[in-house]
Amino acid sequence: MRLKLPFLLILALFLGALTFAQNFKSPAEFLGYEMGEKFTRHHRVMDYFEHLGETNADRVQLMEYGTTYEDRPLMLAFISSAENMAKLDEIRQSHIANSNGQGNPEIAIVWMSYNVHGNESVSTEASMQTVYELLTTKKEYLENTVVIVDPCVNPDGRERYVNWYGQYKNSTHQVDPNSKEHHEPWLNGRANHYMFDLNRDWAWLTQKESQQRLKIYNKWLPHVHVDFHEQQVDSPYYFAPAAEPFHEVITNFQRDFQVTVGKNHAKYFDANGWFYFTKEVFDLLYPSYGDTYPTYNGSIGMTYEQGGSGRAGLGIVTSLGDTLTLKDRIEHHRTTGHSTLEIASKHAKKLNEEFKKFHQSKDYKYKSYVLNGKKDKLKALTDLLDLHEITYGKANSGSIRGFHYTTGKTGTLRATEKSIVVPVDQKKGTLVKVLFEPKAKLTDSLTYDITAWSLPYAYGLDAVATENSIKYEAIVDGEKVNTNTDLSDAYAYIAHWNSFSDAQFLSHLLKNKIKVRFAMKPFTLDGQKYHRGSLIITKSDNQNNQSFLTTLSTAAKTYDKEITPTNTGFVEAGKDFGSYYVQMVPNSKIAVLSGNPTSTLRFGEVWHFFEQQLEYPVTILDESYFDHVELSEYDILVLPDGERYGNFLTDSISEKITEWVSNGGKLIAMGGALKSFAKNKSFSLKAKKMVEDSTLITPNFDYSQREQIKEEITGAIFKTHVDTTHPLAYGYDDIYFSMKLGSDSYDYLEKGTVVYLDENNVDPVSGFAGSEAKKRIGNSMIFGSLNHGKGQVVFMVDNPLFRGFWENGKLFFANALFMVN
Repeated sequence: MRLKLPFLLILALFLGALTFAQNFKSPAEFLGYEMGEKFTRHHRVMDYFEHLGETNADRVQLMEYGTTYEDRPLMLAFISSAENMAKLDEIRQSHIANSNGQGNPEIAIVWMSYNVHGNESVSTEASMQTVYELLTTKKEYLENTVVIVDPCVNPDGRERYVNWYGQYKNSTHQVDPNSKEHHEPWLNGRANHYMFDLNRDWAWLTQKESQQRLKIYNKWLPHVHVDFHEQQVDSPYYFAPAAEPFHEVITNFQRDFQVTVGKNHAKYFDANGWFYFTKEVFDLLYPSYGDTYPTYNGSIGMTYEQGGSGRAGLGIVTSLGDTLTLKDRIEHHRTTGHSTLEIASKHAKKLNEEFKKFHQSKDYKYKSYVLNGKKDKLKALTDLLDLHEITYGKANSGSIRGFHYTTGKTGTLRATEKSIVVPVDQKKGTLVKVLFEPKAKLTDSLTYDITAWSLPYAYGLDAVATENSIKYEAIVDGEKVNTNTDLSDAYAYIAHWNSFSDAQFLSHLLKNKIKVRFAMKPFTLDGQKYHRGSLIITKSDNQNNQSFLTTLSTAAKTYDKEITPTNTGFVEAGKDFGSYYVQMVPNSKIAVLSGNPTSTLRFGEVWHFFEQQLEYPVTILDESYFDHVELSEYDILVLPDGERYGNFLTDSISEKITEWVSNGGKLIAMGGALKSFAKNKSFSLKAKKMVEDSTLITPNFDYSQREQIKEEITGAIFKTHVDTTHPLAYGYDDIYFSMKLGSDSYDYLEKGTVVYLDENNVDPVSGFAGSEAKKRIGNSMIFGSLNHGKGQVVFMVDNPLFRGFWENGKLFFANALFMVN
């Protein structure tokens, strides 16, 4: 009898284990089809990971870290041995302590991100198979490794692609590359809901997916981060080591470890006869990628690129006549994923040692960055620093000497208690150097992305970089925000106009039916000076609005605006409030063009600007039915940057838009849209011609891009001049640093050139510009405005909304909407 209970217990445990083994399913068993036979919908991917969490509770933990704009869940899976998972947070704390120079942990932390580009859809499929095998045939890697898997960084984009492909694929799928299933429409699956490239948003954090992810990323700061991608159909697989240029902050160990990983991948690819390449195309410079951002935080950051992408579907014939299948693509990503974990596990101790070294103090040239500027601009910067967990503080008053960003040479900045100091001697010091340095060192001008991004220029701040450490004081909670009291009854209320936050404040008022005027001339009232663009909200204009004062007070508190009441409209200098020079801000109905003429990314920047930043209603008009739209219903039409306006702006469409402007409409044309208007004789816009130079006809015997790069500007920053008297420039100083993304250039307008690049500033203050491109851009317009009939046209050659992070350009766009009348 004494044997009966143990026997039954043993039998129950055996049957339980058997049941567990039966319940633990491979992706194919769970989904009901072999991997690679179809694309898996996002909710089914989530279901499978939940299945893994339920059947492997001791080795898998799931975390929903946020949602997308379309309310899809964002999930992380934490995977390790049962022993490690039982003390997961202890491992995390030990790892973070190591970055602070404490302890000697030996567990490797590897984060693998899949499907940041939605139509690079193999990644998510590969993630399921990779994790399944990690829990079965590759579980030895888990003994000293914690693996963090994000199976789909961009669910909205991926579902857009998978839905489209499901609608248009042949049955069965057609490998002929001419078939429709291999040609995505304009609204493709690469980007997120707002058409933002999440792989270029790690540093700028403009999108909610990026913001939510980084909160968790900063809690872990992994030793290794891999970003899984796809590229063109005919491209072999790409893996580390990366191409030049490497940013100078990247350590020898980080470089060497990429080689170690690459050689291990090559071993498996060689054995299978698979083609691959390394050290080409994909460099490590621009700081906002899924490989560079982790690298600048101490990781081994790597991009893996499989041929295929949105064109490949379930299978496609390549130019060599081979058939590339989804199964092939899954297998390649699965192989590099496991190879990465193999190397990380093998070198776990070394990864920890080097991670500690990375976060020790470094002897960079500049030790501190000190910044002055308008309150709202400083707050916008410190909000970004908070998201990155970068330390900063307030300066002590005094003169500080260093490299002066505005002049481009050594100078002084007068610091006050409102100045911000960002020290390099901190845990995130390397990231600080990369984001703030005046000019990144380029070892090669051929890069995959922009070559300049320095935050003082992007945020429009007066700054110096010092070679000595500047003392600073911590900012106490509550110091950043000024609490506004309730407004007393007055004749009018005045608000300054000098930042994008002021535009958000104005947008809030207009949406709530508050009538607002703006000053076209400087004025003085009650002893205080006000600049052009200052907002004037009168009691008389809003006498029928019962919630006028409540709405105004709420808006002031929400946007931290200083509202000055006055009991008179009789000014001491300037123009009285009843003058022609005090105009009403129109509550305009705005439309934005979408579709083939525009770039999806540039359209997305405008769309996101209106809905998530300015929070002002906008109508999207697609080019497919634009000809049937009654334009008179709209006050403003925005044409985002794009390269296909030539086909869209037919004679009838051009005539329609021109007539609408003549009748009082306002057109805002951006980037590539200007090319067509330069050909339209109705508008005084002239493209600059290429400077004649005998070197251009020299035979080119170099098949590389070395000659072509002379014609390019690869995302560089230029110092431009501003006509501050023009409504398009209200709130700006006479210098603006513009991000230039190409060499397209236009002559000054006869009247209405607002921001311009003169012949003395063709060398960028930061970034690369080719020798021939620089000859074209001297004495060219950046932003301009002209009257046409009863309406206006605003030309924006450079992009003031670039990737949502060029903060100092946003007020120009707001001025185009509200001030240019």
